[in-house]
Amino acid sequence: MDLFEALYSRRAVRSFTDEAVDEPTITKLIDAAIHAPSAMNQQPWSFIVIRDRHLMERISAESKRTLLRTSPLGLAPHHFQDLLADQNFEIFYNAPALVVIAGPTDNPWTVADCSLAAENFMLAACALGLGTCWIGFAQAWLATNEGKAAIGLDNALTAVAPIIVGHPKAHPPGTPRRGPEVSWING
Repeated sequence: MDLFEALYSRRAVRSFTDEAVDEPTITKLIDAAIHAPSAMNQQPWSFIVIRDRHLMERISAESKRTLLRTSPLGLAPHHFQDLLADQNFEIFYNAPALVVIAGPTDNPWTVADCSLAAENFMLAACALGLGTCWIGFAQAWLATNEGKAAIGLDNALTAVAPIIVGHPKAHPPGTPRRGPEVSWING
């Protein structure tokens, strides 16, 4: 698959087969991620790979509790409130793996740098026929001391991009894109 095919066909996948993603494949995705640009070439990212189903279920439950407790009700769509309150809803959609991309808390470019690495990771996964989804629901709890301890993340780091990866049951269709707003300034 060429780059443009991956760019135009990558989708958020939330339905996976039971097939595991093997260590060499995840390593290949991480290798693609670390080829992202970073501010001043600091390459600040760290990766935590979680394939422990019980730990993923714990993170899911704690993340839902945290969001329900800390999110102002008016800011979250009612649909999200219902999902988070549903005991059967698992925020990782039963994916076989979760990869958390993290970086230094005190680096002003950590979010941008880790986000660039995340996009490389997700595009590489798409090129290999895998599905991914950035799970924003997990971010608040993973930022807590308890969340960091659960995944072995040093307190000097922050979890930026929790991304699930697996073999998709189906490839979601594309959604229409709005045309970009472009301003040209020519000399």
